[in-house]
Amino acid sequence: MKRIIDSHIHLDQYEPKRWKDIIEKDRSLQALISVSSTLHSCQLNQKISKLYSCVKPAYGFHPEQMLPSPNELAELFAWIDQNNEEMIAVGEVGLPYYLRQTYPLSLEPYLELLEAFIIHSKKWRKPLILHAVYEDAEIVCDLLEKHSVSKAHFHWFKGAKQTVERMKNNGYYISVTPDIVYKPKIQALAMEYPLDYLMVETDGPWPFEGPFQNQTTVPSMIHQSVEEIARLKGVSGTEAYDFLYQNTSCFYNLST
Repeated sequence: MKRIIDSHIHLDQYEPKRWKDIIEKDRSLQALISVSSTLHSCQLNQKISKLYSCVKPAYGFHPEQMLPSPNELAELFAWIDQNNEEMIAVGEVGLPYYLRQTYPLSLEPYLELLEAFIIHSKKWRKPLILHAVYEDAEIVCDLLEKHSVSKAHFHWFKGAKQTVERMKNNGYYISVTPDIVYKPKIQALAMEYPLDYLMVETDGPWPFEGPFQNQTTVPSMIHQSVEEIARLKGVSGTEAYDFLYQNTSCFYNLST
């Protein structure tokens, strides 16, 4: 049976009139992990999850933006604390790699915020959904090891070989987007990473190229990702679907 879970989507960033179609169009779609970027985003994802039971919200603060004031951060943590029982994970959190290529930012306050989320994730007993690419992933691994956190999902990961080895050894999960269909570097990463620790995502509404050029990103694109993973791993399509579904379902403790 072709069951899929979109392990990372920003459903709150789509037009509300699109939600129903995105969620219900593909009958094989069992669940969507909708990650948050701000307090408002958390609240919107909460609203969507109450409308559609297959939407599982994650609450956090996306790092690729300027930090809010201390008061705003306190308000965010207080809100998540009050609503943590309904969230599936803490996310999306991490470090601002791309923002630092544009602005001369100090990493220190972002590190402090990420560490606070890591500490809270242990208190809330929720996994982490991480935005940490290239050399930033090494820093995040340091923090995860410091706090003995093992339930970590690095979404759309890119990094050096030694970082990949470290993450594999720690049992961290990664997810790949539809760009696995046309990007050799992502294909190489998927070949190297154990199938036991792989998930699939869209990161929608982020747009893709290749066969997805000029298309709105939707969860059904995951089918092509799964078929590509099956090809790379030398397993049947059925096995790939089953592995990826079970990995995500178990990691997020879903009862889909």
